[in-house]
Formats: sequence, C-alpha cells, structure tokens
Amino acid sequence: MGERNRLSYYELKKIYHSSHFKFTTTDSLKAFDGIVGQERAVKALEFGLDVKNSKYNIYISGIKGTGKTTYCISKVKEKAKKEEKKYDWCYVNNFKESDRPKRIKLPAGMGKMFREDMEYFVRDLIAEVTKTFISEDYQKRKNDILKKYQVEKKQLLDFLIQYSKELGFEISNVSTGLIFEPIKDGKKISDEEFDNLNSEEKKDYEKKAEDIQLKALEIMRKVKLLEKEAKKKLYDFQKMTAHFILKPSIEAFIDKYKDFDSVVQYIKEVEEDVIENVSDFQLIAEADIENNNDIKDFAPRYYVNIIVDNSETQGAPVVIETNPTFSNLVGVIEYESENSSLKTDFTLIKAGDIHKANGGYLIIDALELLRNPHSWLALKRALYTREIKIESLRHQLGITDITTLKPEPIPINIKVILIGNPHVYNLLYQYDEDFHKLFKIKVDFDCTMENRIENQYKMACFIKSFSEKENLRHLTKEAVFKVLEYSNKIAGSQNKLSTRFSKITEILIEADTWAGYDKNKYITDRHVKRAIKEKRKRRNKVEDRIDDLYRDGKIIIDVKGTKIGKINGLSVLNTGDYIFGRPMVITVSSYAGTKGIINIEREVELSGNIHDKGVMILEGYINEKFCKNKPLSITSKICFEQSYNGVDGDSASSTELYGILSSIGDIPIRQDIAVTGSVNQKGEIQPVGGITEKVEGFYNICKCLGMTGSQGVIIPYQNKEDLVLEDEIIEAVRNRQFHIYAISTIEEGMEILTGKNFETISNMIEKKLESYSQISSKDENSN
Repeated sequence: MGERNRLSYYELKKIYHSSHFKFTTTDSLKAFDGIVGQERAVKALEFGLDVKNSKYNIYISGIKGTGKTTYCISKVKEKAKKEEKKYDWCYVNNFKESDRPKRIKLPAGMGKMFREDMEYFVRDLIAEVTKTFISEDYQKRKNDILKKYQVEKKQLLDFLIQYSKELGFEISNVSTGLIFEPIKDGKKISDEEFDNLNSEEKKDYEKKAEDIQLKALEIMRKVKLLEKEAKKKLYDFQKMTAHFILKPSIEAFIDKYKDFDSVVQYIKEVEEDVIENVSDFQLIAEADIENNNDIKDFAPRYYVNIIVDNSETQGAPVVIETNPTFSNLVGVIEYESENSSLKTDFTLIKAGDIHKANGGYLIIDALELLRNPHSWLALKRALYTREIKIESLRHQLGITDITTLKPEPIPINIKVILIGNPHVYNLLYQYDEDFHKLFKIKVDFDCTMENRIENQYKMACFIKSFSEKENLRHLTKEAVFKVLEYSNKIAGSQNKLSTRFSKITEILIEADTWAGYDKNKYITDRHVKRAIKEKRKRRNKVEDRIDDLYRDGKIIIDVKGTKIGKINGLSVLNTGDYIFGRPMVITVSSYAGTKGIINIEREVELSGNIHDKGVMILEGYINEKFCKNKPLSITSKICFEQSYNGVDGDSASSTELYGILSSIGDIPIRQDIAVTGSVNQKGEIQPVGGITEKVEGFYNICKCLGMTGSQGVIIPYQNKEDLVLEDEIIEAVRNRQFHIYAISTIEEGMEILTGKNFETISNMIEKKLESYSQISSKDENSN
C-alpha cells in the first residue's frame, strides 16, 4: 500500500535545466550591483531615506548574512553623496562664563579657515603689540604719564618732609613705612636723651608727632590716589593703543564673516577681551611662539576648537558606529592633570557620533546600542529635543564631584538607522514606547526569495561579482547549479532561494580553494560538492558520535520488521553551527482504564507546552473517530525512549497517534519507516520544519545498521516541496532502495505502516475499545 503516496526521485530536489541559462561560465555574465530578492526592503529603505521628518528614523531588520548591513551602508552613502555639504561646528571661549563654551556653526570647510584666521589674527596682534609697546613714541608717552605721577608724588613727599622739619622731626623711610624721629639743635634725639627731657618738652614733641602723622596719612592718601590715577591713565592709554592696533584687523575680520552673526559676535567679544587684557600679550610676546604651530599652545583662550570638520566630506556625512558607548555617541569633555588635580576647558571638548553625523546619517548596530543603555537613552533624548548636549556619564548619573563644563547645546538634524535582528525589533517595539514614535520605518530583510528564473540569474551574476571582488575563479554553469541547490537547502524549500549570502560566499571561497588544489581554471560542480561535503565534515562530530551509538546498539532502534506500539519518529538536533536529523523511538502501552492518554514526558516535566498540546489533540481525534457514542475507556502511556533533555514541538504528534492506534488495536506497524508530521483533531496531517534533515537523518541510520530496500520515511504532503536531498539519497530512491511517502491524513499513514486498509484497522481498534469499555463497566459495577 501507499504506492500513490510514494514520491519520485525527481521530486526530491529542484532540477535546474541548462536551457534556462545561456552562459557557460560566470565570467561571461554582467556583474550585479545591488541586492537580490529584497524588493520590499529596498523600497522601504528608499522611502525611509526620503522622508524628511525627525521621527522617521529607520530600523533595518533581518538575520545575519542577508547582506542588510552592506546594502544599507552602500545605499546611504550613495544618497548622501547627492546631498549638499553640511556644516562645520566649533566651540570657542565664553569670555564672560568660561564654563559655558559657545558654539559656532559654519559652512563645511570654513571651520578650518576661521581657526586659521584667528591664529593669524593673534600672531599679528602679538607682533603689533610687541612692536608698538617697545616703540619710542609709546615709551615716551608712557614715561610722560609715569613722570607726571612721580613729580606730583615727590612734591607731596617734599612737603611732608618740610612740614615735619618745621615741627622738629626728621623722616626716615624704612621698609615698614615712615619713621618720625625728633630733632633738637639740628641733631636727632636718642631714646635715652628723650627720656631725660622734662614732661613739658615730651608732651610738645608727642603732640607735634601726632600732627605729623595725621599730615602723613593725608599725604599718603593723596599719593595713593595719584598712583591709582596714574595706573588708570596708563591702562586707558594701553587700551587706546590696543584699540588703535586692533581696529583695522577687527574691521577686516568682521567684514569677512559679516554673514555669520555668531562669528561677528565672537570677534567683538575677542576685541573686548584683547583690549581688557592687552598687557598679557606682552607676556605672550616674550614666549617663543615661532616654534608653536598651534594657537592652542600660546594663546588657548582664542583657540577655535573645531569638533566637526566636514571640509573633506562629499555631500552629507555618514557615520557608522559599531561600538556606541556613551562617550562615542554624545562626545566627551576630556581632562588634563595639573599639580595633582584635574582641569579642563573648551579646547578639550571632543565630538561624538551624533555631532559628526549632524545633517546626515548615523548607522548603529542595534544590539550593541542596547548593550549601552545610557547611550540608548541619550540617543532618544537627542532625537526628541533635536539637540545634543556634551556631558559626562558621571553627570548623567548624578556624580558631580569634579568641575566640568556645560557647552552650549548644538541643534541636530539627523537620520538614525539601527541595524539588528527581528528579535531586538520586537523587544523594542513591545517594551519601549519611545521606539515606535522615533523609528517609524521598518526595513525588513527576508532570509529567502522566490526561486524564479530572474532570481536564479541574479544569483549567478552575484556569484560573478563576488568572485571578481575576492579574486576567485569563475564558476561553470554546473557549479552554479550546485550553488543554487545549496541555496535551496539553506532556504529549506525547492521554491525558495536563500538570501543569506554570507553562507553562499563561504562555499564559493572554499570551492575556489579545492579548485586550486586541482589546478583548475574554473570552479566546477565537483568543487562545490566537495566544499559542501568538507564543510559538513568539519562540523558534524556530534552527528558522527551519535551514529556510533546507534551502530554499537547503545541507542536502541529497529529499522526492519514490525512491532506493536512502537514507532520511529524523527527529530532535528542543533549544535549551533550544524543541524542534523535523527530518529527517536516512541513507545505506547495501552490497557483498560479511564485516564486517557498520558504523556510520560509531561509527568516528569520533560515536555514543552507545544508538545503537551499535540498530545491532547490525539485524544480529541480518538474520541471523535471511535467513541462518539461511548466514553473512552482506556489508559495509554506515551514515551520517547532514551530521551533525557526534554521534548517540545508537535512534529511528532502524528507519530504518537500511529503508536497509540497500533497499541490499542494490537496492530503491528513497520519499523523500517520513520514518521514526521503534525496532526489536528480531524486526522489531517500538517507540515513541519526541518524536513530535509529528518529524511537524511533516518537514511544515515539505516545505512549504518544495514539497508533492506524497504526502508523509508512518511512526511506531510505539504512538505514535499521542502525536500532538498543529497544526491546519494535521491539515487537510492531512484533505485527503490529507499522510499519517501507524502500523505495528507492519518488514515493514509496507517495503511502504509500496517499494510491494511483503514476500514480493517478501524474495526480492530473499535473491537478493542469495546472490550476495554466492558472491563471498565464491570469494574464500576463491582465498586
């Protein structure tokens, strides 16, 4: 039975016909510039890049290897080149509040020009100040101011000396101040002589000394006022001189940057600061500035700190960040050590990625961004406020134990593109309410594409492009067919091609190496097959070890004969970089009772929710099929033998149902046929995943334990187009050494497994259920 369900060998993989391809080798094809099979994603990306709205940022979703990152970067750079150049951003000193540096925005390339102009301005100013301040005219006018002060000061002091002399005192000028010493008969009176004076003379001297002290205080106050007036006149003279020196340069400077208000305002502030501190330039002039190429070394307060320089950028900036730490993203204020303490100023401000990408595009790895939660928060804040503040993470965390700066925020206009997998997208969409407000464009890269002629041809052109880019040999037409078959296998369907190009390129590189060993000019189908085989061999150590366990009888399985209540199911094992299929023995024991179907895996907590659901469905099928008019009086226990790591999924539910039906009706079923497929309560077989690996897995075990010519696999009918089997298995099917059956119902499967028509099977099961029911009734009556 089951001949109508048997698949032919030519249904087991996609057959590629030479007539569909006009080339002989790929070197005759045109190179493909673009991405294959991602029409939806391409349109979404193009639309997202065209939308001019701060909330329409982009999330590019797709599994690794689909080419999403490479294509995204290429497409964004292509679009950015066509856009206008953006701006340079600078920070300059705030002369009134030094801890709040000011921003300056200039067209791309003008930042450097502005900094150079400032340096030339300062250098020229230093030279002019030096020349002017040592000139004879300046020194003469300065000396005139000082001389006038000295003359007036001397007149006051001379008056004090004369006044003191008239009152009988002589003034001595010591380091601690003025000393008034009494004189008599033209001579100083010693302390001993003063003590010998009579009281009247002493009182007279003391009174005169008080008068002199009062007069001295008055005179010294006038001297101080004179000194202050002289300093002010000298300072005003310096300011007037500085203004005279500055005026031509400042006017030329302002005229050059008259279209930029922030620069004009800054130049005026520089003028005020220079005039106020012109004496500092004399000190700078004494330093060796000729060997200092950077104004930052000798006049840092007038330095122009260009944090974003777009002078070399073609079009809009594109920044790609693979390590989006907080500092990398928002910038940093650095510190320098000085006298065992830390100090900073506006010259130590460094830009972050958001600054560098301002006016353009910022591309970030989504998973890496989420690994830096403060970076994610900072990015969202910048997108919401449309400005970027440079502040330390310590400040963000409320740790402000060192002095820091508060630079003026910079307004931003930026398109952010996150690249990540679908899981990260779903997590963000579900748990971060800001995400869908800020990232309204989803660009979803598929891992498969339709296996149409045009896509096959594009794949061949992609192979040609990659081969030339990596300096590999070109492929023959037959080799391309093998690559397409491998693509089918990765995609898990004859009707699909994989878009995980990284896996395709791995095979191309390795096949080129094997072709090199053979000294072939081209990569042939033999080299591609060798590359696939050797790649598998490097990764299938676990598969080989499990094969040994089957071969040695450590894992017990029958692949011939018949058994009651015992059947071979199929499972898929994943070791991370390698997936393979293996049979699993399922046993069922049935007897009179009322507990229904018991899942032993569930009882010992080795069963997942989906598997539990599948087992419960089986009881629904049995009740509807055989017990519409009576209760189900049976206890059946299902067990996955030698399974220790747990079971989940419903792909074995049809297998379990076959085992139950066999056990209930005492009907032997074939051990040389393994089964996979899900089943619903109506007995309809449903498709499952990993179908190719499951078939290959059972074939390999049969090969280990001995082929009989009758062995095979039952699969869901809907899965037959998902088969992409190895040539060896296809040849075995062609020679009737192995058999693959595609079915749609449980009834078809039971007929293949038992060799009986389902009517006969149903009668046997119903009789057995009737006997179980009678036993249960007797037990109830006896109780």
